[in-house]
Amino acid sequence: MNRGIQIKMRPKFHGVAPALVTPMFADGQIDYKGLKKLIQHVTDGGVDYLVVHGTTGESATTDKNEQKSILDFIKEHNTKKLPLVYGVGGNNTPYVVQSLKDIDFQGIDAILSVCPYYNKPGARGVIAHYSAIADASPVPVIMYNIPGRSGINMTSETTLTLAQHPNIIGIKEASCIIEQCMEINKDKPEDFLLISGDDVQAVPTIACGGVGIISVIANAIPSKFTEMIHAALEGDFLKARNILGNFLAIDPLLYEEGNPVGVKKILELKGICSSDVRLPLMKASYELAERMIAVIAKDNL
Repeated sequence: MNRGIQIKMRPKFHGVAPALVTPMFADGQIDYKGLKKLIQHVTDGGVDYLVVHGTTGESATTDKNEQKSILDFIKEHNTKKLPLVYGVGGNNTPYVVQSLKDIDFQGIDAILSVCPYYNKPGARGVIAHYSAIADASPVPVIMYNIPGRSGINMTSETTLTLAQHPNIIGIKEASCIIEQCMEINKDKPEDFLLISGDDVQAVPTIACGGVGIISVIANAIPSKFTEMIHAALEGDFLKARNILGNFLAIDPLLYEEGNPVGVKKILELKGICSSDVRLPLMKASYELAERMIAVIAKDNL
């Protein structure tokens, strides 16, 4: 009889997923050595699955060949065989649908698809957009509501309508509207996943019925962040709240000069990869870096 520690297996896409950054050199080339170190860093930190080519991975400024190469590299070095979620989205529905045909889905467990940005469709357009993607995708679809980037908010009514599609399994909810999370949880199908898209609102979202977080800061501080999320999922909100306090000051600094500028700076400080990003983003300014260093020291991050 095995009397050792029993590992509790979490359902797929429950818990913590870092939206992996793409390490780069100053000339913009992909830093694969840094990417290998990042994968090791987050997996050693206990994360539950990985998100590849989300917006934090600078998917807007990496081309198709680079994206394929990065995906293949992550598959190869995903030694713990964590589930993979792949970012496939855009505001041109036929293009997104067509792009699904060009992806090798071997080893990909789901896609993450952002709400159409810039052209700001109404609810009927959003529903038609996601329905077309879900119809075409060979793997399940997780929607991504991020009003700060897309310019529109997917209402709970829109989300719940799309939750009826058999190939749409959840939503990364980054509206930061807790009432909206509560509305989704109240009426969603039992197996539909409510996933936080905002690091500091992950614990409140779990309290509203969420199953975890697709995270920026989990790239840099995976162990402590994962400990917090797992505590919340196990109902220990006192422990989760206490850990959450450590992240409140650093969180806004991550986005002050654009994402992933801030989190890449922390990764550089930890010796994982450089803080370089691609234009039109710029690496963290000296002033921002100094404030981040002070907060990291103060909050023991």
